[in-house]
Amino acid sequence: MTIATRLKHHLDAQGLPFDIVPHPYAATASECAEAAHVPGEHLAKSVLIHMEEGPMLAVLPSNHQVDLSALQSMMERRLGLAPESEIGDLFDDCVLGAAPPVGAAYSVPTIVDNSLTGLDKIWFEAGDHKTLIEMRGKDFDKLMKDVKHGSFCCMH
Repeated sequence: MTIATRLKHHLDAQGLPFDIVPHPYAATASECAEAAHVPGEHLAKSVLIHMEEGPMLAVLPSNHQVDLSALQSMMERRLGLAPESEIGDLFDDCVLGAAPPVGAAYSVPTIVDNSLTGLDKIWFEAGDHKTLIEMRGKDFDKLMKDVKHGSFCCMH
C-alpha cells in the first residue's frame, strides 16, 4: 500500500481529508474499480494528452474514454495520446499506468470532465496498482477548483 510521495505532499498541503484504500492488484482503471468495489463513474482515471506546448492530464471516470475530437474542439488545438515513456518521465514516483489525476502535484496542466463534479465520493489511483485515495466529492471539487473543466468523454 503506497501513496506517491508528490501526491501525498500535495494532498497534505491542501489540508483536505482523504483515506487510503488498499485493493487487489488491478492493471486498468476499470479492473481497479471492480477490484476495489467502487462504481466506475466515481473512480477518476488519468489520461496523458500530448499537445505541441507540452503534456496535459485529462481526468475522467474509469468507465469512460477520452473523446479526442471533443477535447480538441474545447482546447482549440490538435491533440494526441502521450506515449507511455512520457507518462513514466512525468510521474516518476508512480508505477506505470497508475498516475494519479492530480496534475498540480506534478506541475502538469489538468482538465477534469464535468461528470466528476458534485459527486458524493470519489476514488483515484494513489500511484501504484494496489492503492486508491478515497475523498468526499466536495473535497475533490476543491482539489480541482483551479483546473479547466469540460465535457470530453464517452462510454467505452
